[in-house]
Amino acid sequence: MRESLKLINIFNILKRYYGPRNWWPVTPPGKLYPEYTGGPENSEQRFEVAVGAILTQNTSWKNAALAIKSLNESNNLNPEAIMRIENKQLGKIIRSSGYYNMKARKLKVLAGYFLQKIETNRESLLELYGIGPETADSILLYAFNKPYFVIDAYTRRIFGRMKIIDADDSYEAIREYFETNLPFESWLFNEYHALIVEHAKSFCRKTPLCDDCPISYICGLTGD
Repeated sequence: MRESLKLINIFNILKRYYGPRNWWPVTPPGKLYPEYTGGPENSEQRFEVAVGAILTQNTSWKNAALAIKSLNESNNLNPEAIMRIENKQLGKIIRSSGYYNMKARKLKVLAGYFLQKIETNRESLLELYGIGPETADSILLYAFNKPYFVIDAYTRRIFGRMKIIDADDSYEAIREYFETNLPFESWLFNEYHALIVEHAKSFCRKTPLCDDCPISYICGLTGD
């Protein structure tokens, strides 16, 4: 109970401070660049979220979003088009995301998976080339509204500094901690992870900005 109250308290503070995050960004109809509108509303946008989860691997969201814009401009942001286009050409289109040849291959595998029209679950996603636990959980949570808490470097940094978790623990151990000690609700996992990302970028950076941090009194960190 104590752990649950602690996590909910942090969530409430961050939500009051930053406001709703409206994740995951998707491209509105008639536009080319993804926007924070509250997440996907149809199958096309769900596929876009999955594509974005791959494109943002090892790069910033800004770079991934530029690649999505290029896919939109070339009319290739759908499984059928990605399967038709040559890998080399696809790599050029998503160049801004980095590791573009490797990610082109990953997108081909992802597109084939979506074209099978099978039930999307964690086990089948983790069998795909280029999809690890963080990417799989991002797809499940943000594209399909399934309650999986996404663990990333920001989560490890913030909660490791607060001594709430051991930042060196396994992905699954940390995920289990959050999912066990929070209400098992996809909307909460969605908003919490988005707030974690925002806080890590705003205050809990590699070199932390502790003076004005809204949760500094919980953390007690004064520097690394």
